[in-house]
Amino acid sequence: MSGRGERGESRRQINARKRISRRPSRLGIPAGTVKPDREFDPEAGFPGLLQRTWQRAGQEADLRSFVEVLLTLDGHVPADVQLRALTAAEEAALHALCGLTWRTPDTPAAADGAGEGEEDGDGTAFLGEIGLSTSGRIVLRVPSQGPLKKDDLVGGVRRVPWTNRALRAYRQHAEAAAARLRQSTADCRRWLEEQGPRGRDELLAQAREAALRTAPFVLYQQERQYTNFRDANNLTGKTLWPGHPECVLSSLHGLPLALWSDHDVQLVVCLTLLIRSAGFGRVEEANGTQLTTDHVAHMLERIRRGYNAVPGGTPVPPAAAPTAAALNDLALALRSRRAETARGAQLYREIHGALMHKIERVAQAPGERARAREDAMTARLTERLPLTGTTLHELGEDLAAAPGWLAAPQGGFGTGLEHLVHETVAAVTEVFEADFTMSRGLRSLPDLIEALRAERWPELCDWDITRFFCCVVPHPTAARHFGGSAAALADAAWAMSSRMQYNSWHFIAGNLPRTDEVLARDHFVPPTIPDVAFYSDQHHHGHVNNKVRFSIRSPQAVRVDGRVFNGFIDLRLLRCAGTPFDEQDLLAAHRVSALVARATGLAAALAAAGTPVEVTAFDSPWHWSAIAGGEPAAAPTAAGPARRAS
Repeated sequence: MSGRGERGESRRQINARKRISRRPSRLGIPAGTVKPDREFDPEAGFPGLLQRTWQRAGQEADLRSFVEVLLTLDGHVPADVQLRALTAAEEAALHALCGLTWRTPDTPAAADGAGEGEEDGDGTAFLGEIGLSTSGRIVLRVPSQGPLKKDDLVGGVRRVPWTNRALRAYRQHAEAAAARLRQSTADCRRWLEEQGPRGRDELLAQAREAALRTAPFVLYQQERQYTNFRDANNLTGKTLWPGHPECVLSSLHGLPLALWSDHDVQLVVCLTLLIRSAGFGRVEEANGTQLTTDHVAHMLERIRRGYNAVPGGTPVPPAAAPTAAALNDLALALRSRRAETARGAQLYREIHGALMHKIERVAQAPGERARAREDAMTARLTERLPLTGTTLHELGEDLAAAPGWLAAPQGGFGTGLEHLVHETVAAVTEVFEADFTMSRGLRSLPDLIEALRAERWPELCDWDITRFFCCVVPHPTAARHFGGSAAALADAAWAMSSRMQYNSWHFIAGNLPRTDEVLARDHFVPPTIPDVAFYSDQHHHGHVNNKVRFSIRSPQAVRVDGRVFNGFIDLRLLRCAGTPFDEQDLLAAHRVSALVARATGLAAALAAAGTPVEVTAFDSPWHWSAIAGGEPAAAPTAAGPARRAS
């Protein structure tokens, strides 16, 4: 071994280069030698939202209005998510006090309980409490329970007087909930017993991989929390490696079923049902909620109705019974029907960032606004690219008829592919009134093809993020979100570009054969459907710092030398404030990303036939030049040759 990298550098030179900042405003400066231009704000993001929500709720005099502010985190999440996060006792209490429940349509509080302060002829029988936890959940003090723990709360508690009528309603709801829970837990144990020891271990292995290969999630079993997110991890994820003794799923491997807790029994059965209905991604649709077969049945029934509303295919009947076996049959039927549904309608996910909760939706047909977006995009692209057509599909057909220019210099770029990506991204920023638009991909298609043909899977797993690119184009007015500073805007754009390079790196291994090297490599399951996100500037530090509030992500698959790579490219739109994107925006954006994917696939075909296609633009100096103008203050003398736009 020579100890030299692919640039012919020594290890010392490689380490020295890695210590040089690639941030546009600090190119060439050793990392860590300049004072940070911002300090960590402990109230930024989610903590600040919770504080504002509690203060806003405190302005409401009546209990139901107060609770509704907390349920929606003051308009930031659907109330249904928070209602399904309640423990059985809390659910019974809120139903008795306010008439609120996810199980049946809302009814006036008087129909279910006396409510706060309602006279029952005998005054207050119990003084309860309602608070907002630091995890964003509503928590209630119910009869026979001590005071809420103040250390876990945002801003204290609201005292809630209970009448005898409310207590009677609570007892009725609580007893019914306890009976349901006993029955469902016993049923889940029977179903797991039928799987046998080997079958149970296979279910545990599947659930462990789901936790490892998906974005962070937080699930509840009454008061117990299961999560692969940050400090409270008790499931495999970024912190706990597969097989870690602190991972609940790992600890159950080989353990007799009789020794499993009731919580763990429900967890494993419910994770299995979710995964069987649509793959690992379905788990994120339970994020922030209780995980019982009741809750899973509720979700699967909503999905069933949505799929059946799409013409064509075989309608899925409802679950024959509220049992694990019947729900398993429903989950498997939904997985089959999902593929049929996707051929007749666009599936997408709605993401509520405050609680990291995702909801799969079936989109309506594109309407007038989506068509207007596409028309405007087509007009701009025919002005700026050597393409003709009246729709984005026609532009793709025109490109497919003569794709050779994608590999030749074009529009000041080294290749037509770079020119197409940049012009498309820039046009989307204008047409969709985005603050930022971006598109990611792979720099060297020939290198990928060579590695694929030689089946060099370990080499592909060892590629770092510099093998990928992301072109970010902000709106000319976006600097207003960054103190009017062009330098800060360029830095934010590069931070986004770097993160998107990481995402490409994180997804590519999920498209490779499941060899030992691939399985050992950190990766997520590549995305296959688009999503629209609301209030994403809550948890992810990069989203908080760079004001990623409303967004659309439109991933696309690309065929490279006969192998399909899901999520190989995507198009992302971002607004830092103002009006959220909606379904019509998403539908139009997804058609735009399909054009970029088609161009990438055509470029891959050229590369497979021997015509080199390399993306050298969209690095840190390029973003500085394109956004701030001119050259960075410090030349990247120690960072190797700069990749330029031409």
